[in-house]
Amino acid sequence: MPMTILPDELIQRFVSIVGDKNAVRDQADLAPHLVENRGLYKGASPLLLKPASTEEVAAIMKIASETGTAIVPQTGNTGLVGGQTPRSDASDVILSLERMSRVRDIDPVANVIVVDGGCILDTVHQAAEKVERMFPLSLGSQGSCRIGGNLATNAGGTAVLAYGNMRQLCLGLEVVLPTGEIWNGLRRLKKDNTGYDLRDLFIGSEGTLGIITGAVLKLFPKPKGHQVAFAGLNSPADALTLFDRASTLCGAALTGFELMPRIGIEFTAKHIPGVRDPLETPHPWYALIDISTSDKAETAQTMIETLLEQGFEAGIVQDAVIASSEAQRQALWHMRESMSDAQKPEGGSIKHDVSVPVSKIPDFMAEAEAGVLQAIPGARICAFGHLGDGNIHYNISQPVGADKAEFIARWREINHIVHGIVLSHGGSISAEHGIGQLKRDELADIRPGIEMELMRRIKTAFDPAGVMNPGKVVKI
Repeated sequence: MPMTILPDELIQRFVSIVGDKNAVRDQADLAPHLVENRGLYKGASPLLLKPASTEEVAAIMKIASETGTAIVPQTGNTGLVGGQTPRSDASDVILSLERMSRVRDIDPVANVIVVDGGCILDTVHQAAEKVERMFPLSLGSQGSCRIGGNLATNAGGTAVLAYGNMRQLCLGLEVVLPTGEIWNGLRRLKKDNTGYDLRDLFIGSEGTLGIITGAVLKLFPKPKGHQVAFAGLNSPADALTLFDRASTLCGAALTGFELMPRIGIEFTAKHIPGVRDPLETPHPWYALIDISTSDKAETAQTMIETLLEQGFEAGIVQDAVIASSEAQRQALWHMRESMSDAQKPEGGSIKHDVSVPVSKIPDFMAEAEAGVLQAIPGARICAFGHLGDGNIHYNISQPVGADKAEFIARWREINHIVHGIVLSHGGSISAEHGIGQLKRDELADIRPGIEMELMRRIKTAFDPAGVMNPGKVVKI
């Protein structure tokens, strides 16, 4: 459908807030901001605005609310469910936080850092490093994703097992409401029971309730010991047994436990420069184990060696390698974090971001594989992810030689199969990527009516004009 027209006079009102050089109207320059990362959604927009302050964001939202102009917040544009993509049949204005990228303050004694919503995740890591601290959120897109988007999607990453997701890593927020009002909730308190927790409403709301322009994040002391191992296994059941042993042996020192299939290692070694298979012989499944200790380096080394010894003795671990340097630790994690990108050269990929109770992962894997292969014989299942917190990226590459368009056209059908199995095990159809456009209608089908009604009431209360990222998460 053709895009509706935004009056020139209204466009100029918006532009006057940020200045001509910070307003993008040329369609060629707008193009990268109109497409979702996987190409599933392509929208349209007459205008992209780059405010430099919370006050400028507020001025934009005030005009938007008064005139009924839809605003789509966008940070790093790395989302995977179309939550940051404008609609194709409307005149949505994109609001980018790329100019709001400062570290406002850092307090290593209190272990907090205050940043703009547009601050790049890597910038937070670097700032923490300078004061001998760490911010534990780690994502494959950390060089381009931004804190506002991480919070709006309640990002998880590879360290959720030990540190939690963004909801657990945030103390306070600054938010511009759809009406243009500013809520300053930049509190640095770990204990604050003063009424409803508004912070938790905005975290995970995917830009539908307001724009996160600032945040207070938790920092942590850098671990003194850090060790990573890569183990070859026969099955997800063996991985679960090894995880149980690791949890018992290491406790809070177990900071990551990732599950990967053989096909994922093959794809990554084939398509990602510098990646090689760490083990001499192939195995059906692999575990990447990360241990961090606060006392001394030798403790992490002893833990990882003891765990692998127990695994070998029990017949769970078939082969393993322990990283001998920081470069090797980073290389092992790079292999894991590149697994999704490594699927792209293999053709179409139908993806799922799901979670099930950790103990149900082997059953889920077996049932999902049977269901997918019955529907599409020859499909190549590349299921990997955070076994420690139950989050599996159940990705399916097209059969060799298949037509990509025909394969992708079956996305909803395959989603229905996989998500049905997920729900039968008490799981979730969205673990860390969010709902966006991709799962909006499905969410309404699987959640109780009262739950959806409460979401709609919240949306209407915060956004009475319906201008804040419309068409995402909840359909009004």
